[in-house]
Amino acid sequence: MVEIGMLGSSFAQTIAVTSLFPNDRVGMTEPVNVGFLAPLSGPVSSWGLPGLYGCELWAEWLNRAGGILIGGRRYPLRIIPFDCGYDPQRAMEGARHLVLTEGVSLLMMLGGDTYTPLRSFLNQRRVLTSTLLPSDLSPDTRYLIAPSEVHPVFNVTAVDWLAENEPQRRRIALCSQRDALGLPSTATYRAAFEAAGLPVVKDILYDPEETDVAAIVDPMLAQKPDVLCWCTSYTPMVHAMTEYAYQAGFDGRILSCTFDNYPRCVARTSRAFMEGTLFQFPDFDDPKLARKAFFFNRPKEFYREYNARYPETWSAVSWEYVAILEIWHAAVEKVASVSPVSVLTTMKQMEPVTHAFGPARWWGEQVFGIDNALIGDWPVVRLVDGKAQIAEFRSVPDWLKRHETLLRRHLQSMGQLWQQRAEAGTVQTTGLLTREAGD
Repeated sequence: MVEIGMLGSSFAQTIAVTSLFPNDRVGMTEPVNVGFLAPLSGPVSSWGLPGLYGCELWAEWLNRAGGILIGGRRYPLRIIPFDCGYDPQRAMEGARHLVLTEGVSLLMMLGGDTYTPLRSFLNQRRVLTSTLLPSDLSPDTRYLIAPSEVHPVFNVTAVDWLAENEPQRRRIALCSQRDALGLPSTATYRAAFEAAGLPVVKDILYDPEETDVAAIVDPMLAQKPDVLCWCTSYTPMVHAMTEYAYQAGFDGRILSCTFDNYPRCVARTSRAFMEGTLFQFPDFDDPKLARKAFFFNRPKEFYREYNARYPETWSAVSWEYVAILEIWHAAVEKVASVSPVSVLTTMKQMEPVTHAFGPARWWGEQVFGIDNALIGDWPVVRLVDGKAQIAEFRSVPDWLKRHETLLRRHLQSMGQLWQQRAEAGTVQTTGLLTREAGD
């Protein structure tokens, strides 16, 4: 028998070998259910809805290829969405429905405030659950994983690239909002700049509800920085601050964790001003993805079909949930089971497991209290003539080998280690805002 549930397998490979299986191994009508519990409406739907679009497209491709191979038979995959609107009580209702009524084998969540009240319920029932917010991880979340992205640790790669490739840009001004995304991001950027020997001349933490862009950017510009770093500010603020810096005549480098819908900002400023802007999330038609050990193996086709179906909705969220599905799918086929315990054990035993941008390893005990997050290479993305291009893939594990103690010190200074959250005995609210840029 041909075994396709091997390390790094994907449904693209499944398509290639489907014809090798006898007909009596396909066509099972009982589906494997995956729950999608995220905000699909309301002010933070941009953290959920594009992800659902991507998962449904992925599932369609997989089912067209025959479905999931389990014990020599193929089963269709069914994505079951539940709109929690980022409301904790609604999230609990959704979790109970998806787990108890639908019997989902994997529960995908955005996480944050909607995960906290579910922790005990999901742990007791051993529900394999994924989050996009690694800050949800702790020693008592044994069945919670963050395999798609480990925010904000991957941000060190762009700082490292900047220091090596543009050494003349030394004066850094940074800012981010004071919340569960902004605080660890700020700590990580501080550590990365210190490791690179780049002085931070202005460091601003602003209220998440702040709308006075001038009050944030003017003090940064007053220090005559070479680099304006927005850390993990939300997309509307990234756009607003970038446009303000353009109007103010800033002629240095922009650095940001994300830059969703960057063409809009290019159109509202200029290609020359945005040239060289650095961030961390590529377009999936990037040629360098085709040469990477990449979880889709067909990233360009996925990107093209997604944008044709759901125009002007593409963001990092569009593929992050799909990346989780790919890792889960590989483990399910390898162990020939959808049992959460078996699948999680298989995930942890894969050496290495393949995440979005190639081989990765499990990490996180020193920061999150548990090694349930995946780290590996991460792309540094640069705007060239108005288009995002991957400048280079850089290794997060290699950076951590050299500087993990420094990172822990900065995270500790901002109260972001899991021990500090546990000792405080308080729930750290995420308070997410929209990722969509608007007027």
